Amino acid sequence: MNYGITREHALELLRQYLTQTNLINHSLASEAVMGKLAQHLGADETLWRLTGLLHDLDAELTKDDMRRHTHETARILREEGVVEEIIEAICLHNEQAHDQRRSQPLHHALAAGETITGLITATALVYPDKKLAGVKPKSVRKRFKEKLFAAGANREIISECEKIGVSVPDFCDLSLQAMQDIAPELGL
Repeated sequence: MNYGITREHALELLRQYLTQTNLINHSLASEAVMGKLAQHLGADETLWRLTGLLHDLDAELTKDDMRRHTHETARILREEGVVEEIIEAICLHNEQAHDQRRSQPLHHALAAGETITGLITATALVYPDKKLAGVKPKSVRKRFKEKLFAAGANREIISECEKIGVSVPDFCDLSLQAMQDIAPELGL
């Protein structure tokens, strides 16, 4: 399938629009989680990975304006010729900027997948070595239940994994494994 963009070009765009290491790492982590989810579900892995990689492309352009976030990304990606399926999922990971609601597996996967990366990163950062390698799946599952831990990682959105047939415990395990697979790239 032609996605209108390659991973190499997506990485170029990422480096063009994002300068903050934490945002780049979040995008890479989201890509990894989306790839692992696609493998698990038998979905189009390249499509899902590109969606995860590009989802916050306009984060620095829109700063904390959640009403604008994703609109600039959609504009940029349309100019690049990226397929609408990717753009739609990216737009809907931030529902408050759009009138439409998440309805497709890719929409729910991106929303849940990009959100859980924050919970997993926060879990790693409370470990003495601050590395993903030492994080156990049961630690992520435990932290998921602690609403005050990494409070910005919206548990309701993470729970959207259930809408694509993946239980929260399995999603925690799968997402942790995905991030551990690229831990050196993430500096964790």
